[in-house]
Amino acid sequence: MFRLAGLSPRVRAAAADDRVDPSLLQLMDAWPGNPAIVYNRAYDVLASNAIADALFHDWAHSRNLMHVVFTDPAARTFYRDWHEVARNSVAGFRLGHGEAPGDPRIRRVLADLLADGPEFAELWARHDARGKALERKRFRHREAGDVTLTMQTFDVRSSPGQELVVYHAEPGSASAGALALLGALSATARQP
Repeated sequence: MFRLAGLSPRVRAAAADDRVDPSLLQLMDAWPGNPAIVYNRAYDVLASNAIADALFHDWAHSRNLMHVVFTDPAARTFYRDWHEVARNSVAGFRLGHGEAPGDPRIRRVLADLLADGPEFAELWARHDARGKALERKRFRHREAGDVTLTMQTFDVRSSPGQELVVYHAEPGSASAGALALLGALSATARQP
């Protein structure tokens, strides 16, 4: 649907191993009401559909999820459960680091975050490592208000090290209405 309207998912300029499979982009395109992103072990968002762009404020701060959580001044308001999001993000990032400790991009993100402040360093020192699980995330979006979404995470088997995250709201809930508003806002913003 978005591709027909000229609104295909955005793809960051990627290294050869960070290319997102075109069929996965088509699948994400088919979910206009569900924010969907693909990211790598360094937590760089490699692709996102239009509603994910709207949810994450068009990635105005960064297309790296670790930078969004730890260096965006608005993160503590945007993520209503910031401490939990931070803890889970660091544990997932450590898992990716353990799978590819020599990856220059992972090392650069790690160095940036360790230099940026003590909160990341304290969580990093815990040595928690785990992948993402089914969880609920609570957001406070500046245009859509409070949004609670369930997050499903999938390994992208055609590209080891990539993960697909798809968010959805409980049908008929206020959060479903907020997602509909975000979808309308993103469609309006992208019209020529």
